[in-house]
Amino acid sequence: MGDSYIILKTTALKNGSLRHDIHYWIGKDTSQDEAGTAAILTVELDAALGGRAVQYREIQGNETEKFLSYFRPCIMPQPGGVASGFKHVEVNNLDHETRLYVCHGKHVVHVKEVPFARSSLNHDDIFILDTKFKIFQFNGSNSSIQERAKALEVVQYIKDTFHEGKCEIASVEDGRMMADAEAGEFWGFFGGFAPLPRRAPAEGNEKHEETAFKLLCFDQGKLEPVNFESLAHELLETNKCYLLDCGAELYVWMGRTTALQERKGASEAAEKLLSDSNRTKTHIIKVIEGFETVMFKSKFKEWPQTPDLKLSSEDGRGKVAALLKRQGLNVKGLMKAAPAKEEPQSYIDCTGNLQVWRVNDKDKALLSSSDQSKLYTGDCYIFQYTYPGDDKEECLIGTWFGKKSIEEDRVTAVSLASKMVESAKFQAVQARLYEGKEPIQFFVIFQSLQVFKGGLSSGYKKFIAENGIDDDSYSEEGLALFRVQGSGPENMQAIQVEPVASSLNSSYCYILHDGNAVFTWAGNLTTALDQELMERQLDVIKPNTQSRSQKEGSETDQFWSLLGGKSEYSSQKVVRELESDPHLFSCILLKAVEQVKEIHHFTQDDLMTEDVFILDCHTSIFVWVGQQVDVKVRLQALDVGEKFVVLDFLMENLARKTPIFTVTEGNEPPFFTRFFTWDSTKSLMHGNSYQRKLAIVKGGGAPALDKPKRRTPVYSGRSTTQDKSQRSRSMSFSPERVRVRGRSPAFTALAANFENSSNRNLSTPPPVVKKLYPKSLTPDSSNNKSSAIAALAGSLDRPTQNLTPESVKGKFCAN
Repeated sequence: MGDSYIILKTTALKNGSLRHDIHYWIGKDTSQDEAGTAAILTVELDAALGGRAVQYREIQGNETEKFLSYFRPCIMPQPGGVASGFKHVEVNNLDHETRLYVCHGKHVVHVKEVPFARSSLNHDDIFILDTKFKIFQFNGSNSSIQERAKALEVVQYIKDTFHEGKCEIASVEDGRMMADAEAGEFWGFFGGFAPLPRRAPAEGNEKHEETAFKLLCFDQGKLEPVNFESLAHELLETNKCYLLDCGAELYVWMGRTTALQERKGASEAAEKLLSDSNRTKTHIIKVIEGFETVMFKSKFKEWPQTPDLKLSSEDGRGKVAALLKRQGLNVKGLMKAAPAKEEPQSYIDCTGNLQVWRVNDKDKALLSSSDQSKLYTGDCYIFQYTYPGDDKEECLIGTWFGKKSIEEDRVTAVSLASKMVESAKFQAVQARLYEGKEPIQFFVIFQSLQVFKGGLSSGYKKFIAENGIDDDSYSEEGLALFRVQGSGPENMQAIQVEPVASSLNSSYCYILHDGNAVFTWAGNLTTALDQELMERQLDVIKPNTQSRSQKEGSETDQFWSLLGGKSEYSSQKVVRELESDPHLFSCILLKAVEQVKEIHHFTQDDLMTEDVFILDCHTSIFVWVGQQVDVKVRLQALDVGEKFVVLDFLMENLARKTPIFTVTEGNEPPFFTRFFTWDSTKSLMHGNSYQRKLAIVKGGGAPALDKPKRRTPVYSGRSTTQDKSQRSRSMSFSPERVRVRGRSPAFTALAANFENSSNRNLSTPPPVVKKLYPKSLTPDSSNNKSSAIAALAGSLDRPTQNLTPESVKGKFCAN
């Protein structure tokens, strides 16, 4: 309490850069000189790191949630100070002093020691009484379940830290009389039970009055007010520093071209401004131009999209390493380069069963197994994918909206899919997907996909007729051009594009046909794999038809004639948006999703069963709904996700068509749990967040629900029994063709080593293999084929001679 500290938090981001957050913490007994020095040293530390850190002033007892998230479950500052006149108080377990603490917070806990007296207690807060042999948690009647659960983490921390894990724990509810043994023991420390008085509204935490924002320019050592009608980004000049006073926060904005002395002066001016007005609880947050926080940018009427001003991760690591080395710290390992970017993984079992419906005339029509991978851009579809999980059949129910589908069909699709999810007792994950923004999970469960122009639904046909639009729906006998894309046999698509030369791209392969005249075209930048996928798609679009191969630069006149003549075209591959670092938000549901709060450095324990949370990783949005959430709110989960996308809380230009998944507690798929260190048993516990945590803290854990048995999916209201060819995830496209879907020549050669005639028929479902995530063979593993096969056999717990190529496909997706 008698010291000041500087905390540097460095985070490696997925884009390869480093983010720095610097906090300077001021103990309540620290000297004014020390506090001022901490503020100046923070500015100098930022300059040493390249001038891009966000700096926060943290006052003891009024720390930001971001700061407290570094020190979960709490910080409990100790009396005294280092190398100062204060006497450091040593903890003596033999002479334990009874202490009373008050706790606030649903997501992180503010802990403050208060006088050990009845007058400290109230109905609104949670109190922890730490005695020699027992720790009591007193829950004020007006406190929330979530706050009570978080306070129990502090109880556990006190038990482990100050009692070496050896003491009893008791919970006391506000209003319990002396008849309750634990309540009676608790009140005995206060001289017996007596009703608590109502706390006056003026007491408690200071509340900042709503005040108009003030903008002050720091120029030549003086603060000058800046007049404005609306707070605009243009008011900030890059060669100056500014103070933005928002009441609860005071921001210091430092232009990129300002000198270090100028920044120090602005920092001192901010400290003096708050000191002169005795505003002890206002947070000071310092930002550098180009690295502003979302909260700072949100104060302005508009904030322009600017390119990221970031140093390379190697440069950032070098600066951090040099800084720490000067302090005599070991920096071994800090200079390691960031790992190379890998192909995105799907994190979903690829051996499941798929059903697809086309939305038509306010109903849905089930597609045959041969048509379920053929989608039209003017239609809407519902898909249901069931796959084996750890203890039950997992299910993903989703809607896919074609780019030219009509609004009426989209509304119908969402309504029908939501009813399927509701009939499944919300145990299925629901997805809302748009053409062109599909996540990798969608492509992997379809494996081979074709998207045609036009539409077949009656609503689409009626719409184009009423608006005088030509029907350009795909015809096998007509002229059509397809771009082929994908990363392998388990993820490949053929997308119909305009049949003109400008649609070509040197980075892709194409299929062009006009009736029975079929051409394949390979760009100069394509790989052998790209050309392999083109051949596979040709099996579907034009099976048993002879094609004429065209290489870029040596095309025939007939090829160009079909495309209407030569023209310029691109060579740049279409780059899909990259997944960003995930952000978790708690969401309070009102008429609009307005109360959104970020949870910093989140863990699975932050997902409380009473609440709704949103996980934003930019390329997808997940809405997580706890078991204790009301059914009416569960039905609104998709709407919550859509409103969050519109809100764009992180100001990251979220596309309106961003994929949205709704996930209920206990039914989280691997492509959601991968963002956490996940323990699936936590969702099997009885009770609310507080009851679950109390059972764990008191020892012995909470009683778990019976493990769910694997269920037969009945979500659609139809029988899900499929013919053998539909259930197989490796069926052949055409009986006359030799090549089998999902099997490259390399795979076929590998499988031939242990394939025999007594195996199960290839059209029957493969043996259940849990957690099959498609991966290619590594160079090392492919060098030793026999050992790879032996290792695979062991992992499947089956004799080698019983393996089939299909049962192994998820493990060996080699080309």
